Amino acid sequence: MKKIDLGRAFRDEDYYLSLSEAERASLPAHPAALIEVREDELRAVAGATTEACTASGFCSPCPKHVCV
Repeated sequence: MKKIDLGRAFRDEDYYLSLSEAERASLPAHPAALIEVREDELRAVAGATTEACTASGFCSPCPKHVCV
């Protein structure tokens, strides 16, 4: 069996597709694979919203922008 370049297999689709089915099946899970997040963790996320700004009244420290 030939040596497989794992990094390239995950980054380069053409290289990945050039591998045989057996070689692809032997690859480990992608290091940036999906993860499961609990519902309570999702409720604590406020990225890309102004909801997190309401406590301080400022959305950005530099320059300060008042949340609307």
